[in-house]
Amino acid sequence: MLLLAAALVAAAPFKVTLTAPTHTPKATARWVYSVRATDAKGRLVKGQITVQIVDPFGGAHPVQFGRTTRNIVNFPFRGTFRDFVQWPAESRGFKLTFRVTVKSGGKAVRTNYWIKPR
Repeated sequence: MLLLAAALVAAAPFKVTLTAPTHTPKATARWVYSVRATDAKGRLVKGQITVQIVDPFGGAHPVQFGRTTRNIVNFPFRGTFRDFVQWPAESRGFKLTFRVTVKSGGKAVRTNYWIKPR
């Protein structure tokens, strides 16, 4: 099983890194996150980003860009993307998955980050 995981990592066309301050953000406050996509040599990768929240029942919901009503779905970016999420008060105590998918050069890389608003 470990060899399979290592083979999948080696086969990834580029690396996606999601950075956030905590797994337990305060509800209604801004939770800032950053996504960085790099190739094997560390150069930034140009592509499209999709950001979703997966609820405990498996439903995927698009995340809106900043204070706009525009969803982050196939949103063009150049290697680095920063934004924020304000978790609603109703989300307190639920374990959610913050999912980021980056597409570039016909390939896609997905990363997940668990969240439990307080």
